[in-house]
Amino acid sequence: MPPSPTPVPAFASDSGYSPIRERARAPQRTDRPFRGISLVIASTVFLACSDAMSKYLTKELPPIEIAWIRFSVFVLIMLPAIVLRPGGNVLRTTRPVLQVLRGVGLVASSLFFIWGLRYLPIAEASATAFVAPVFVTCLSIVVLAEKVGVRRWIATIVGLVGVLIVVRPGTDAFHPAAFFPITSALGWAFALVLTRQISGSDRPVTTMAYSAIVGLAVLTALVPFVWVTPTWTQVLIAIGIGVSSTAGHWIVVLAYRHADASVLAPFTYSQLVWVSILGFVMFAELPDRWTVLGAAIIICSGLYIAHRERVRKLRRVAAEAYPSA
Repeated sequence: MPPSPTPVPAFASDSGYSPIRERARAPQRTDRPFRGISLVIASTVFLACSDAMSKYLTKELPPIEIAWIRFSVFVLIMLPAIVLRPGGNVLRTTRPVLQVLRGVGLVASSLFFIWGLRYLPIAEASATAFVAPVFVTCLSIVVLAEKVGVRRWIATIVGLVGVLIVVRPGTDAFHPAAFFPITSALGWAFALVLTRQISGSDRPVTTMAYSAIVGLAVLTALVPFVWVTPTWTQVLIAIGIGVSSTAGHWIVVLAYRHADASVLAPFTYSQLVWVSILGFVMFAELPDRWTVLGAAIIICSGLYIAHRERVRKLRRVAAEAYPSA
């Protein structure tokens, strides 16, 4: 699963913020930053393990099949919430088209990232995929008609420069598969932007349910064309991928109950440390100095964009709280 530098909860209040409604949606919100940081770091361990297992399986199984098993596990995990959830039909949504499009974005993100892992070192693929916040800025202009200031544009350009340093087009180090994690980041950014539109109208469990079902439906239509009968060992590893990625993203949601996005954002990048360690242990891969430099630039760009998002949200909240000021 691609990394999640800007998790969904960071945008939970972007569509019509109301302090009263926000408290009603998340009564368990507490101010425990250390616990939130610990949870985010734990989530990156799960996500890194999911990536490493995915790369291991790409040597023998098609990426579509790996993603299909992962989403099958996702649906099985979500099934009790879909069937037994109190409070009405979980699949009832006021934005069905957006929910389906978001699910398509997520499955594209997952599939292209696994595809990239088949050919690229895991650290390089992960560093490139962390460019998602840059794409979120660009898509917000088109989809949400947001105004982006000069400083965010500069941060966006800097992030793209970091990607160019990692992939190094025109050199012997360039691999055409570098476009796969970039496309993965674009799909993830598309899903995040749609989340901003959905979050004010549908419950989080509804959004997660649609993500699982739409992803499984798309991959079920594709997997017969590439099916390779897996061994039981490969099936168990693939199930581990689904459990690890689902657990990782769920822990991120828990983390945002204890601390703000501005506090947690820097620690999401610890995933690069874990994938580098796993890449060395499992595949004898070490990121070169250009990958490290490019990753550092991408991280700085993403952190600054997250900072500007926080400033923008605080200004909007202040304007709504004091309209006559």
